[in-house]
Order: sequence, then C-alpha cells, then structure tokens
Amino acid sequence: MTAPVFVVEHLDAGGGGRYVLDGPEGRHAVSVKRLRPGEDIVLTDGVGRWADCVVLDTEGKDRLIVQLDSVTEEPVERPRVTVVQALPKGDRGELAVETMTEVGVDAIVPWAAARCITQWKGERGLKALGKWRATAREAGKQSRRVWFPEVAEAATTKRVAALLAGADFAAVLHESGDEPLATAELPSSGEIVLVVGPEGGVAPEELAQFEEAGAKAYRLGRSVLRTSTAGTAAAAVLLARTGRWS
Repeated sequence: MTAPVFVVEHLDAGGGGRYVLDGPEGRHAVSVKRLRPGEDIVLTDGVGRWADCVVLDTEGKDRLIVQLDSVTEEPVERPRVTVVQALPKGDRGELAVETMTEVGVDAIVPWAAARCITQWKGERGLKALGKWRATAREAGKQSRRVWFPEVAEAATTKRVAALLAGADFAAVLHESGDEPLATAELPSSGEIVLVVGPEGGVAPEELAQFEEAGAKAYRLGRSVLRTSTAGTAAAAVLLARTGRWS
C-alpha cells in the first residue's frame, strides 16, 4: 500500500528534520488513520512541494511527529489540461470534480451555461464552489497527487470563450463534431482547454461563440455520456495521447 498523503500549508524542512503535523490533518492521521511510529507518510502543499516522511511519535489526539529530511519540487506537467465543466444537477458536480482530479486534470472551471438547470447565485454559489474545491483537495490526497487541480470561480460564456481563445488546443464536446477527440492533433506543451456542456447540451449561440474563439467541436464516441462523466472520459483520452500517462 502506498503511503497516505496529508496536506500542509507550508512545507519546510526546518527543526532538524522534525516536523509536527497538527490541526485537522494531524487529527485525521492520529485518531482516524491511527498511524504509528515507523510508518511512512507523504506531506504536500498541493502545489508541487512534497516530502516522504517517517512517523516518529504521536502527541494527544491531533499531533503527529514525523522525520522530514528533504523537500522535493515536482515540476508542472505539460501540456496543461483545463476542463470547463457545465454545472450539473445535485451532487454530480462533486462526482465530476472527484474523477477528473483522479485522472490528472490540472484545472476545472465551473461554467454557468445557458441550459444549466443548476445556477450558482449568492451564498448558494459560494457554498457549491467550496464543495467543489474541498472535493478536489480530498481527491488529490486520495489519488496521491502533489499538484491539486485549481477550481476557478464560476465562469460566464464570455469568460470561457476567452479561455479558449488563449489555448494551444481548444475543444468542445459536441455531437456535431466530425472528428473524434481520440484522433485530434494535440500539442506537446502549452494549454489544452476542453468544454463539457450541460445535460441539455451546448446551446447553438454558445457553440458559435466558442468556434469564433478558435475552438472546434469533437465527439467522444458513439455513446452519449452524462455531463458528470464526459469530462473525465475525455481528459483520460487527452492525458493518454499527450504522453502524460506514459
């Protein structure tokens, strides 16, 4: 079994290699995972810095004492993959974020598409965004990532078009696409931006705006996937074909 991952705000090897993991992460390590001296863990700040550690001792119910000798800087992977995810109904948004994090997506942009039933407004929107970000963090830990995906604030169609215009490869999953995503010519570096529409599909005026920004419509396969799973499946295709899964 691989070592469990715990998140810290700042990762430095001060104190002669002795590091104290406390707070909610320390409580989880001591009281839930029940880690004991001699076991291995990984500490990360979620933005590329991480360290292999060995448990030395515990203090109370929420302090884990570990040996930390060196910190590693994980380089950013290229090409960078961003998925623009239309807001699904219910908890399917968290499902999409969880699985996209697990496959390796670098950034997730919630999109308030015209045909979205769910709308993020006021406190409800802030709460929903918080859930997406918490899901990305926990999924990042579970999948042993040291770069957690960025979850942006909800974007308008105009903002999504701007993201597509600045991408090295811009795609919209849509049934009108003549070419499958699996055969598209992809860059070896730079930015890939993929748009996943809502259950009702991308509206014609949105598709026209995205095409004007330089995006092309692609189909994923013969079957029609739900919006909560399409982004994960498409990201897996992209990550495998760019060599990031090699």
